[in-house]
Amino acid sequence: GEDEDAGPVTEEWSPQINTGAPVLIPDTYVKDLGIRLSLYRRIGDLADRDEIDGFAAELIDRFGPLPPEVENLLDVVGIKALCRKANVEKVDAGPKGAVVSLKNNTFPNAAGLVDFIAEQAGTVKLRPDQKIVFIRPWETPSARIKGLQTVLGRMAKLAEKAA
Repeated sequence: GEDEDAGPVTEEWSPQINTGAPVLIPDTYVKDLGIRLSLYRRIGDLADRDEIDGFAAELIDRFGPLPPEVENLLDVVGIKALCRKANVEKVDAGPKGAVVSLKNNTFPNAAGLVDFIAEQAGTVKLRPDQKIVFIRPWETPSARIKGLQTVLGRMAKLAEKAA
């Protein structure tokens, strides 16, 4: 039936982001496993860019300059926050762009999304299975991360307009 998950809806879902970039806290950066695990747990709770930037500043204070893998990790957490706003449950990015899957195939501002796709004529397509394909020359993982920050930032803004 419809009411299996009745009760207060707390949106505890985690978007999946695949960029091919290494995303981790290397043991060369934080030697102690217990501390690394507690940092991962805290990273899971970061909700927006301000919190992420504050956390990054704290890491730099405690452990020194961020290695690229940690920068990637924090960027991906930021992208996940945008995904939650845009109702995106999965992003697969590669050298030719990205495939974006919407949670339940719905977007909070469908008309806005259609306009957004139309204005990117030729570089964004909506597939018959409702996945959105961004055609982009993203050769490197870092290009994918930067690109995703841009396109998902746009989608998050569109979604917020519907609220």
